[in-house]
Amino acid sequence: MGIKKMVDLSIVFWFVLMGSCAVSSQTCSKRSGVFTPNNTYDLNRQAMLSVLPSSVTANDGFNTTSIGQEPNKAYGLAMCIPGTETQTCSDCIMASTRRLLQNCPEETEATDWRNRESLCLVRYSNRSFYGSLNEDTMWRQYNSALDTSVNSTEFVNTWEDLMGNLIDTAASKSNPKYYAAGTKELRVSTNIHGFMQCSKDLTSWNCTECLRQNVNEYMSCCRGRQGGSIARSSCFMRWELYPFLGLFDSQASPEVPEDQANTTKKDGINISAGEIAAIVVVPTVVVTVLLALGFGFWRRRRVYQAFPRERKCFHTESVQFDFKTIEAATSNFSEANKLGAGGFGEVYKGILMNGTEVAVKRLSKTSGQGEGEFKNEVVVVAKLQHRNLVRLLGFSLQGEEKLLVYEFVPNKSLDYFLVDASKRILLDWTTRHNIIGGISRGILYLHQDSRLKIIHRDLKASNILLDADMNPKIADFGMARIFGMDQTVDNTSRVVGTFGYMPPEYVTHGQFSMKSDVYSFGVLILEIISGKKNSSFYQIDGLVNNLVTYVWRLWEDKSLPDLIDPGIKEDCNIDEVVRYIHIGLLCVQENPADRPTMSTIHQMLTTSSITLPVPLPPGFFFGNRSGTTSSSQGLEPNQSSSKSFTCSVDEATITEVNPR
Repeated sequence: MGIKKMVDLSIVFWFVLMGSCAVSSQTCSKRSGVFTPNNTYDLNRQAMLSVLPSSVTANDGFNTTSIGQEPNKAYGLAMCIPGTETQTCSDCIMASTRRLLQNCPEETEATDWRNRESLCLVRYSNRSFYGSLNEDTMWRQYNSALDTSVNSTEFVNTWEDLMGNLIDTAASKSNPKYYAAGTKELRVSTNIHGFMQCSKDLTSWNCTECLRQNVNEYMSCCRGRQGGSIARSSCFMRWELYPFLGLFDSQASPEVPEDQANTTKKDGINISAGEIAAIVVVPTVVVTVLLALGFGFWRRRRVYQAFPRERKCFHTESVQFDFKTIEAATSNFSEANKLGAGGFGEVYKGILMNGTEVAVKRLSKTSGQGEGEFKNEVVVVAKLQHRNLVRLLGFSLQGEEKLLVYEFVPNKSLDYFLVDASKRILLDWTTRHNIIGGISRGILYLHQDSRLKIIHRDLKASNILLDADMNPKIADFGMARIFGMDQTVDNTSRVVGTFGYMPPEYVTHGQFSMKSDVYSFGVLILEIISGKKNSSFYQIDGLVNNLVTYVWRLWEDKSLPDLIDPGIKEDCNIDEVVRYIHIGLLCVQENPADRPTMSTIHQMLTTSSITLPVPLPPGFFFGNRSGTTSSSQGLEPNQSSSKSFTCSVDEATITEVNPR
């Protein structure tokens, strides 16, 4: 039997095994409520869906459409694979809209990915979703039967390489079509065919994140399965051992040279010269290539296994150090080289062979949270470059050892100076002024000026390091979150951070945003000016206080100068310092909407002519002299709340909360 016939039979065999796999995926959601059939919203929905097929084909295969007025406005989106014939695209979208109208009679949100004859997406909602990333898995299906002639390890490795390449292509900013199709050879005449597509309203980052989550899901649910598809509202992924949807028709096989096209006849069997070459040459080439690339692939594979979601970040962004190199640089992690310790491990000073001083963060082997923090910190910090952020030089992985290698910052952390009166006198007003300004520039970079939007979530004095010139550098990005460019707020069921620096909406509801970092920055301003730690609870007139409460009472009494550290009163401009205290109070207001943005704060700090608004009461205000309490009343030290809040006033605490 010729090779072509064998391939044809293989394709038929796989179609039989897959059955109805990869036909269509649909979800009807009541997350935004339900409607009564034929009410105003339903009529708008039907009208919007009816115009989608024509609007998409008239706009190069993608369009967003909305009809009606709030609160009954219907928002819709539809798209096809770029290059799909007009009629095919229109038919696919019409079939999807019919299914949605039939299967979602009262749900205000729905999504349908159809991929029988062609691939198309139709999505609608009663609220604008354009540009937002919905991370919920809609649908997944995979082939339960396996071709036993395919080596499972080889399949997984080849699959991962192919999908990594497809993500890079589909989510590239230079690829406005947001899709990619490609193949990768498993063995002679057997390829993995893969396809990915994102909704074109997403940012490049959100597209990458959506597709990575699909890949991660495959690794957890379907690892080794030789065909299947996974869909989210914003992206789709499919892979097979045969071509599908006409996506690979243009990927022609290499032409056979004329001198190899002749056939040799032996024992009644025609064997082409190309087949002979494949039998003789291919194994030799494969063995040679594997020997040449084996070690490099093993190292890369080692990293990919540890970081399945962040694989593309390691190609160009950071350096992997050999563990022995770091062990030698730190004198085998000697006590003499220890700089400090935290909730996730210890930090050591090291000197590399080229003389570079480094700080090595060695994650605790017993820390259940350590691995997640480690991955997050490498991925986030490797992409950031700013003079007020600690620079990540690389990382190391060996067994249970997980190391982060940073630039060495010689003057330790801000809290090292604030907690010790003998060291605090080294911080004159000029130095403190520069530290506040440097921190604000670093946060502004994270929120606005970097290529990612980063919410730090754990800004505190111990995470502000000081270089040889006492310039501040923000450190410890283990809790950081990356936001989409259009995203403003997020929620979590696991609140982490340090009590005293976390805003009330984060502690009580798990809600965080750029305004969360603004709150923490406000606390830092008050600490730097007063020389007092926010975690210093004390009694005045029988009332429990924290620093924020104490400063608010000074504001009410028009006695803000009383906050100023006596060590700087003589060499500072009192009016300037009081202005900074005022800005700090604006940052810690209870309602996040009342807090200024970091760009506004930076202008307030650098331009004295800007008039400051009157601050409202802060979050976690413990009460006033009349005996009443604020709506944001806080917790006493070591007090457990009904939300299973456990905390300590110690600096290195990691707080966990179950928000309501």
